[in-house]
Amino acid sequence: MTFSIAARCPRTGELGMAVASSSPAVAARCAHARARVGAVASQNITDPTLGRQGLELMAGGRSAVDALAALCAQAPHIEYRQLAVVDAAGGVASFSGARTLGVHRTAEGAGVVAAGNLLASPDVPARMVAAFVASGALSLGERLVRALQAGVAAGGEQGPVHSAGLLVVRDVSWPIADLRVDWDDTDPIGRLAGLWALWAPQMDAYVTRALDPAAAPSYGVPGDAAA
Repeated sequence: MTFSIAARCPRTGELGMAVASSSPAVAARCAHARARVGAVASQNITDPTLGRQGLELMAGGRSAVDALAALCAQAPHIEYRQLAVVDAAGGVASFSGARTLGVHRTAEGAGVVAAGNLLASPDVPARMVAAFVASGALSLGERLVRALQAGVAAGGEQGPVHSAGLLVVRDVSWPIADLRVDWDDTDPIGRLAGLWALWAPQMDAYVTRALDPAAAPSYGVPGDAAA
């Protein structure tokens, strides 16, 4: 039903995640990240509150491992949940409850964790992590998109993928990238990759527009300077 990857970039301190699912609007429910705190994927019969709670625990000083342990100890119905967590130091943790759907796996690496359920192949999370690690010279957003594409190439989930999302946070209180394909019958991950290719060259300029409008470039599109 869902496969995702959460990670931290050691060069920039960016945190983020990418996620895809057969369900609509997956990123609205499953993707959670906060600048200088961490990222949490909350999936498999999803409880979005677990993502928010995980971020609060890490904001209070807990590591990814400790935050996940606290969630598992206190959350109701935890046996139905699958979680992947990365903290601001690059620590990672993952959990699949006893009632996680179908073929399910998690995989971890340095500063990266992937998880999936109802998978077509148990290799999907490991292949996502491998793709992320192999693309270490690229931006975090690009690496996350490539990891999602690697998950599809490894088989993805058992059913057709219909939605996908990318969330990246850095040094401001809002996401510097929050891209979503909430429903697509053909290639939502391909559409997400296209959105990232459009957004990435403009991303820093939009941060500058918020922080120092006088220093911000305009792209010459009517109304764009106010966007």
